[in-house]
Amino acid sequence: MENLSIPATLSSPQVQGDGAMGLLCLSGESYPANTFEFFAPVQAWVAEFLARDDRLLTLELRLTYLNTSSIKCLMDILDDLQEAHRRGRSCLVRWFYDAENDRALELAEEFKEDLTLPFEILAIESGTGHHE
Repeated sequence: MENLSIPATLSSPQVQGDGAMGLLCLSGESYPANTFEFFAPVQAWVAEFLARDDRLLTLELRLTYLNTSSIKCLMDILDDLQEAHRRGRSCLVRWFYDAENDRALELAEEFKEDLTLPFEILAIESGTGHHE
């Protein structure tokens, strides 16, 4: 399984997919000019991992801002994980958010409420990068 690496820009998150570890990390802000084009390789990587492998896939999110179209693309990825979970696959979402950002917590909770797969929401103390 190929790894996926997309560097962050001012308007798009860093994406790191590690096929050997079964880990996909998205971090930063997400409001790219063409959101669906940006997320296409991310969605393809998830689909390929789920099709080729039986191991746990962990999605780690450290997103500080998402525009509406980024939220839609992330929902599509979470729907793919949810469907895989329904079929018996091990999937885990870890959403890290700034402990001082109530809106980020609300957004994570909104995503979690429609899913049955394991979904952890973890606070990070501002400025430390450490979670509670």
